[in-house]
Amino acid sequence: MEYSPIVLFVYNRLKHTVETINSLRLNPEAEHSFLYIFSDGPKNNNENAKVNEVRNYVKSIEGFKKVIVIEREKNFGLANNIIEGVTEVISIYGTVIVLEDDLLFSPYFLKYMNESIQLYRNDKKVISIHAYIYPVNQPLPPTFFLIDPGSLGWATWKDRWSEYEPDGRKLLEQLKNKKLEYKFNYDDTYPFLRMLQDQINGKNNSWVIRWYAHAMLNDQVTLYPSRSLVFHNGSDGSGTHAGDSSMLDVELADEPILVERINIEVDQKAREALKEYFKKINPGIVKRVFRKIRKLWARLRNTGKKSSSMT
Repeated sequence: MEYSPIVLFVYNRLKHTVETINSLRLNPEAEHSFLYIFSDGPKNNNENAKVNEVRNYVKSIEGFKKVIVIEREKNFGLANNIIEGVTEVISIYGTVIVLEDDLLFSPYFLKYMNESIQLYRNDKKVISIHAYIYPVNQPLPPTFFLIDPGSLGWATWKDRWSEYEPDGRKLLEQLKNKKLEYKFNYDDTYPFLRMLQDQINGKNNSWVIRWYAHAMLNDQVTLYPSRSLVFHNGSDGSGTHAGDSSMLDVELADEPILVERINIEVDQKAREALKEYFKKINPGIVKRVFRKIRKLWARLRNTGKKSSSMT
């Protein structure tokens, strides 16, 4: 097996970082893998001590083929740190597995990632590999494709990452020109378009919403597993973008995921399963859609009544 380099992005959460590393080391493939750690610089003087705690720890990490620590002198912010870090490492190796400091892993995580990277490395329609799947209720095949690339433990290749478009305004314009807004929002079950608009307006600095828009515009898909190999451990309010929520909680896969070639197309049953999940966690958007429908019907009825009275 070929082992892709792992890139981990850390900041000021020592406890989370330790748990992430301990979990990752349970994968047998870890000892064969290069681990690059990008430590972002402090936002202000108040963050110096916490950032240095993390930096002192990551310099002591063992259990990997080699550990390379890159310390940012200034604060890049999560999005810029990821974009530049991934670009730097992928330019050397051609592939990369990308992690953040609030993830826990199944012991079969690296096996799935490396096997999938090798299997689809020459299929440019596959933009990435993702190791997390939302806690949907419907049964799913061992692996399947969706357009949403995701960000909770993922991998990609140099020829695909090099085409990443960081300009959110340009992406939004193209989505509207191609009339993809409804599809981008998973048929209006989750407000992904609003997330992109917020990124443009400086309300968030999400790199992944732009990666998702890029994938949709280019009709590229991401491989997902039937059972999650990643647990998001940051839903405690401690992260940059994480809220205090358990809606992402899953049970980690306790056996390997069967990775074999499948048709490279969106699995519509899996997409429907995600739509049902989004409706459950975000009922407000569904209510707004129904309100719009009711208002539309009301206008149509009123128009019909006016037309009848005039005849």
